[in-house]
Amino acid sequence: MSELKIFHDSQPQTVQQHLTDKAAMAQALAAAGIRYEQWEASKALSENPDQAEVIEAYQADINRLIEQEGYQTVDVVSMVPDHPEKAAFRQKFLEEHRHSEDEVRFFVEGRGLFTLHIGDNVYEVLCTKGDLISVPANTPHWFDMGPNPRFVAIRLFNNPEGWVANFTGSDIAQRFNRLD
Repeated sequence: MSELKIFHDSQPQTVQQHLTDKAAMAQALAAAGIRYEQWEASKALSENPDQAEVIEAYQADINRLIEQEGYQTVDVVSMVPDHPEKAAFRQKFLEEHRHSEDEVRFFVEGRGLFTLHIGDNVYEVLCTKGDLISVPANTPHWFDMGPNPRFVAIRLFNNPEGWVANFTGSDIAQRFNRLD
């Protein structure tokens, strides 16, 4: 189940707002400048779809975002619990960082926890199947895929080279929740 928890950045143990209704989540995130929406596949996917099949099933929504935002590259990434480098990949994203471009992820399957630090607030967004989140360029955030990750996600990029992180050096991510 998708959910949004909002905290003051100085009070990681006190939830100010907790939402599970996706429309309410989208509204609260939009107020903070975050795109959050739900997509549905145009057709059923096979048991182990390849990148082309996944993109084709969501092509209309992908095209809409490309037209609206000018994204140049689209791909599909997946992670499974028995991946030999899962711990290293998890660690790579756990500290607060920024990107010079939007970070756009659509969850075809599975889940992941995006945590955004905007002003004095921290927004924990547990994304699950059907959720799209777009973290605007230069927004401090971190991502946790959990110790036993399982997800398939579509990624859209402005930069053809893809994801480049600029770490803030802050330890704030260590004070907030992890996906376990």
